[in-house]
Amino acid sequence: MEQFEKELAPIAASHRCTLYGFADLEGLTPGELGRFHRGIAFIFQMVPWVMDQLSDGPTQAYAVLYDQVNQRIDALSAEVVRALERAGHQAWAVPASVRSDPENIRGAFQHKTAATRAGLGWVGKNCQLLTKYWGPWVRLGTVLTNAPLKPAVPVTKSRCGKCTRCIEACPAKALQGGSWTPGVDRDVMLDARACDHYKKTHFRQFHGGHNCGICTQACPVGQKVVRRKS
Repeated sequence: MEQFEKELAPIAASHRCTLYGFADLEGLTPGELGRFHRGIAFIFQMVPWVMDQLSDGPTQAYAVLYDQVNQRIDALSAEVVRALERAGHQAWAVPASVRSDPENIRGAFQHKTAATRAGLGWVGKNCQLLTKYWGPWVRLGTVLTNAPLKPAVPVTKSRCGKCTRCIEACPAKALQGGSWTPGVDRDVMLDARACDHYKKTHFRQFHGGHNCGICTQACPVGQKVVRRKS
């Protein structure tokens, strides 16, 4: 695996990946994905000034950025899969933003699970991954594999403390106020149907109502990025 890890760094840099880590996913991958016991989690920082404009919902600039970053995530993931296969391992790229289970409003595998298990951040009260430096102003990618990668120490505790900014900002009243711990049921933190309904009602012009961003913009950890850039 040493050769693959040497290849991975320049591959990630070529796609402007901000950060990545290895996750132990033993027992966490469902169904046919159960063959994969490791994950590579990728973090892509979003442009701060674009994220700071989301207090009233998505903008055209955000819609363009969202598409651009998703394309970079999927391109990176595909290249990493090819590198793993050349090294003799199986791998599968989780799409950047695809609801393979629209009934339950979920993808095939949660990027947040891989990211927390890779030690890259925690899940905030807005039910999004938060990183220490960029807060939730990031997007995520994941490659699942059976390669014997050495996993990082997982993050197992929320660092949101008593902060409720995202909950107060949510116009759908979809955030339930629950704190994250590994394995917590999503319903403790988010009414996914209320969130989805609000987005489709108010922001359908942006990717069919798939985006909002109001709770993301409100996060004080993300706001620190703007202050550092100013």
